Amino acid sequence: MLGRTASSLFWMSRYVERSENMARLVDVGYRISLLPGVGNSSHRGDWASTLVSAGCDGGFFQRYDEISDRNVINYMIFDETNPSSVRCCLHTARNNARSVRTAMTREMWESLNTTWIEFSEVKPHLMTRNRLPSFLDWIKERSMLFRGALLGTILRNDTFYFSQLGAFIERADNTARILDVKYHILLPQNETVGGGIDSYQWSTILRSVSAHRSYRWIYRDSTPKPWNVAEFLILRREMPRSLTHCYGWLNDSLEGLEQLYGERAATASDIARATFDCLRGGDMNAIFAEGLHEFLSSFINRNNMLTNALHADYNFA
Repeated sequence: MLGRTASSLFWMSRYVERSENMARLVDVGYRISLLPGVGNSSHRGDWASTLVSAGCDGGFFQRYDEISDRNVINYMIFDETNPSSVRCCLHTARNNARSVRTAMTREMWESLNTTWIEFSEVKPHLMTRNRLPSFLDWIKERSMLFRGALLGTILRNDTFYFSQLGAFIERADNTARILDVKYHILLPQNETVGGGIDSYQWSTILRSVSAHRSYRWIYRDSTPKPWNVAEFLILRREMPRSLTHCYGWLNDSLEGLEQLYGERAATASDIARATFDCLRGGDMNAIFAEGLHEFLSSFINRNNMLTNALHADYNFA
């Protein structure tokens, strides 16, 4: 496969995943903003943490003078100047898909193309607070439809593996960012990490990654505990959005490419294997002793290093 084709497949899946993640982050910010302020938190602080989690805070303040529901929602969903907005993610994913139509199945292309067409018909000024939750659900459902089409129709060849690499690198990045922001921006200043905090906010975080029910199945907690939430989203491989689960898939995909091509992508494979081994053998006591923020920041850097290594090893155009 040409490096240009591999790159398009990688970024196609990554941007579809990012569109879903942006919808999840907006959903978290929206639901938390409905609550009265807790401690030093406020509605403005809730939305600010959402922007930081998405990595959109710098660009936002170049466009807007103040944080408000409408400004943040517009910037994260519809703004064409924000390369991570849902609109730009879907547009970029579709363009990448169009350039590799022959490597995709009809179901994959139609799910993505239809999503873009229907999204383009939505008028941002008509997106009221009442309509927002159902619209965000629609975005998430369309991402799941694309992923279902990919998993259900594509051959387990290099098209599949490069698509998986893009999706799980993006998913791991999102889980790490939302967990980091929750602990270190939303956590009230008079709380210690792992201490008591409003259970509704933690439940909202779990719902943002479709993990509320599965968390309760594992931990049997009537109210989510920050320590357990961190463990669930970092170390529990059975949780499909956890860091460990994502890196399990990333290693499997790299091993699949190695078997297919008869050659190992040394740098990328080494980074992915070392990260997976660190997570698989991880212990929350050690992570908190190191510092959760420091651990997650290091993870995000390693995740970015893996992306750069993939570009170099497979000659992404």
